[in-house]
Amino acid sequence: MEQSLMNRKPPWLRAKIPGGAAYNEIRHLVHSYNLHTVCESALCPNIGECWSRKTATFMILGDRCTRSCRFCAVTTAKPLPINQEEPKNVALAIKAMGLKYAVITSVARDDLKDGGAEAWAQTIKEVRALNPQTKIEVLIPDFRGNRESLMKVLDAKPDVLNHNIETVPRLQKRVRPQARYERSLEVLKQSAEQGFPTKTGLMLGIGETKEEIESTLLDLYHIGVKILTLGQYLRPSPNHLPVDRWVSPEEFKSWKEFGLRLGFSHVESGPLVRSSYHADEPWQSG
Repeated sequence: MEQSLMNRKPPWLRAKIPGGAAYNEIRHLVHSYNLHTVCESALCPNIGECWSRKTATFMILGDRCTRSCRFCAVTTAKPLPINQEEPKNVALAIKAMGLKYAVITSVARDDLKDGGAEAWAQTIKEVRALNPQTKIEVLIPDFRGNRESLMKVLDAKPDVLNHNIETVPRLQKRVRPQARYERSLEVLKQSAEQGFPTKTGLMLGIGETKEEIESTLLDLYHIGVKILTLGQYLRPSPNHLPVDRWVSPEEFKSWKEFGLRLGFSHVESGPLVRSSYHADEPWQSG
């Protein structure tokens, strides 16, 4: 499809405009604790909805990423030193927000020997100590395949381990050049083998085929992934990969049905779905 047409978002991609008392309250709280969120740094289209519901996804280890994924709006740059107060501040912010379900992610920190795993573990422990009833979902990088780093995070006992596969095998190098499909599968497999509810997500509309989506979902199911998110790729800037196609709500619905038939326990699938979108829903009955 011509790119000029692809620049015109269809009506189903209209998101809530940020604003209102609750939104401003969360914005003030996040900034007062000197924290970062993926909501802001990754230009998430759901920031208006989520912050108005008084939820946010915290992003630790700074806001500068050592990787240059071609779909992501987070800044690629030399990272600043780790803020030693960050784990405690995340815990305090979660308490102030009264979150019963917290999602924490991070930039990739390939400059650190452990990829930031120690900071991850400390953050989980601080959140748990101050918010013992809060479930914690961690959306982690691949730690360059370092099992010791992954185990350091898992040993801190998050409630859900999330790591995004992002796209199908053929597009991995183009979409996220410093990552590897098999390496991400291994992270997810190790998490599932350790008994953690394991989650991942894909972007659609970046050049994949139907057959490739089916094959990837089969790969994920067979290694033990239980929770799946599927959403529309949106181009953050002209410097990022172009959108290949707009995926209709009807197609997203069919992928949800396909995933549930395969055996995933929960599937969030829709144009504006992102990794942490309605992340608490699989646990509301519990």
